[in-house]
Amino acid sequence: MKIVGLSGSKVGSKTRTAMDYAVKSFADKYPDAEITLIDLADYDVQFSDGRSYLEYEGDTGFVTRKLMEADAIVIGTPIFQASIPATLKNIFDLLPVNAFRDKIVSMLVTAGTPKHYLVAEQQLKPILAYMKAQIVQTYVFIEEKDFHRKEIVDDDVLFRIDRLVEDTYVLTETFTKIRTEKEAQYHF
Repeated sequence: MKIVGLSGSKVGSKTRTAMDYAVKSFADKYPDAEITLIDLADYDVQFSDGRSYLEYEGDTGFVTRKLMEADAIVIGTPIFQASIPATLKNIFDLLPVNAFRDKIVSMLVTAGTPKHYLVAEQQLKPILAYMKAQIVQTYVFIEEKDFHRKEIVDDDVLFRIDRLVEDTYVLTETFTKIRTEKEAQYHF
């Protein structure tokens, strides 16, 4: 199983801290899974210009191909100005409309205030649904107060990340099994 963690911003440390914990949790619980963390701060991704993702080279091609090859994706995003970052939206723009078909997608959201809780519901989930993702319904919302010195200090947040990791893995495994059985009925 190929799992990609996508840290969707070029600035800040909180989302990356949460994603690092999630990736470690995946590695500890599911050592057979192939886990890749893509932090957009580490890549020079071009703005989408309408081309197929296959036509991009360099960092842009690497990031888009990794996402397209994944069985499951954990999207980590901060909330800026009551919205997702432009860097994350650009990733969605680079991919085809059916990019997340047959993929399980889960979310970790970091924000400075609890007032931004619904951004994932009102902005991120509709984009993922439009792109045909099988969305893990519960997501982890982490506030400023849950961090101290680039570490998560709230045990409940760590528990919720571990649960998200488990839900993502189990749903991916289950969905893959169901799809394989369904395809076997066609005798191709």
